Amino acid sequence: MTAGEVIAATKEVSELMPRASYLSGPMTRFGLAIAVAACVLDQATKLYLMFVYDLPNRTPIRLGPFFDFVFVRNTGISYGLFQTDSSLGQWTLLGLKIAAVIALWVWLARVTDRLTAASLGLIIGGAIGNAIDRLAYGWVFDFVFFHVSAGTWRFNWYVFNLADAAIVAGVIGLLYESLRGDRAVKAP
Repeated sequence: MTAGEVIAATKEVSELMPRASYLSGPMTRFGLAIAVAACVLDQATKLYLMFVYDLPNRTPIRLGPFFDFVFVRNTGISYGLFQTDSSLGQWTLLGLKIAAVIALWVWLARVTDRLTAASLGLIIGGAIGNAIDRLAYGWVFDFVFFHVSAGTWRFNWYVFNLADAAIVAGVIGLLYESLRGDRAVKAP
């Protein structure tokens, strides 16, 4: 028996055996490593900008013709949707975020493709990064302001953070993977 045949037979047997856990699979460690990296980078950036650089007292900071750093307290979800100042609303949003992370983790445990695992890891890490803000402050710290001006025309994008960027990158990865045809992503 060749090495390729052994690997194929092992894969067939492992697919027939029931999983010991819904939260562990062949790419789970890889995806969770991506999630941890995204979350740590997001939190480190936020902590530096808020407490070391003191962004709340120095806004706006011009980074170039299209980007500024500003201090925004986002009491809603991504892009400022569903703004709420009540503690019930904040806890509801946090609960939804926790449920989403668990569902994505279960999905991650079932994938075998690195791109899908990395994409899910980015989404999970971004969601956890924003959840940490919500737990710590009752709002999410957003700071990147993208804008374009041309004469009398001006385009302002929503203020976002690195966790939001990780979530968007993860969604783009999943969309790309789903459009690749026979290797399309299959959600649980």
